[in-house]
Amino acid sequence: MTEGHTQDLTLEDAASSAPSQYRGRFAPSPSGPLHFGSLITALASFLDARSHQGKWLVRIDDIDPPREQPGAADSILRCLEAHHLCWDETVFYQRHQTDVYENCLRELQKNDWIYHCNCSRQDLQITPGIYQGRCRDRQSEIQSPYALRLKLYDLPNHVSSEIIEFNDWIQGRQTQNLRTEAGDQIVKRRDGFYAYQLAVVVDDIAQKISHIVRGRDLLDVTARQIYFFELLGSKPPVYAHLPLALMPNGQKLSKQNLAPALDNQQAHLNIWQALHFLDQNPPLELKNSSVDEVLNWAVQNWRMERVGREDRIAFMKEALLQKR
Repeated sequence: MTEGHTQDLTLEDAASSAPSQYRGRFAPSPSGPLHFGSLITALASFLDARSHQGKWLVRIDDIDPPREQPGAADSILRCLEAHHLCWDETVFYQRHQTDVYENCLRELQKNDWIYHCNCSRQDLQITPGIYQGRCRDRQSEIQSPYALRLKLYDLPNHVSSEIIEFNDWIQGRQTQNLRTEAGDQIVKRRDGFYAYQLAVVVDDIAQKISHIVRGRDLLDVTARQIYFFELLGSKPPVYAHLPLALMPNGQKLSKQNLAPALDNQQAHLNIWQALHFLDQNPPLELKNSSVDEVLNWAVQNWRMERVGREDRIAFMKEALLQKR
């Protein structure tokens, strides 16, 4: 397991060849410590990579400084280490990728696939829902500050259709009409920060990610990311979207909803509970085993097809759920 700066990868180099093996990743944002919902995602992606004799990478999605918590990135890495979820290559930090993002934006602009947008919140409230390209034809009027939007359904020749279809390993067949369900996406925000939709695809290409295992809350944006992969001339990864872990009140376990941080002192039990949530049916006696013993059993017995589709209450002690 290694730490450090991002690898010296360029978008052009990565896009030139498809991954030759399974390459998965876990990409948390440093907006707080890992919680049980985070562990479910990390563990499932780790086990799927290990069961395919593949690589498992860790990427810190730190492109939104206003939402980041000081020290959170280091805390996340320590938590993964405590749970013996060992990554295979240098930790990848998005904040070191700004030159790559800018190069990508320049290419998109050269091909007339992005445009300036200075719509205010009030402007967007006038026509709520899908953004209808209000700023496409008023470029001469637009002054800084402005966002950059992708012409999501002005299709170049190598993108086959505005209707994106894909087969999710867990959620099944998915279809989305980008024109009616997505609209023109922001790729760089008015505040100068890069949008998630740009950064995540560019970095998945750079790291040659072949499989993505993540939460079902991101299922809705997957089709537009697949479009972006095609736009950049790269094969999209295979996706698996996990059910979400919920609190007893039905809210998603998340940092925003003040989900409690994982207790690193009970890592073996945390992993056992996450396996139970993922429908892997871990034996009861494993609850008293070491972290390595639990993980060894999990790798040997991992079955993605057992994972259910529906969100559910997290299998955690009530006292832990109430802890703040």
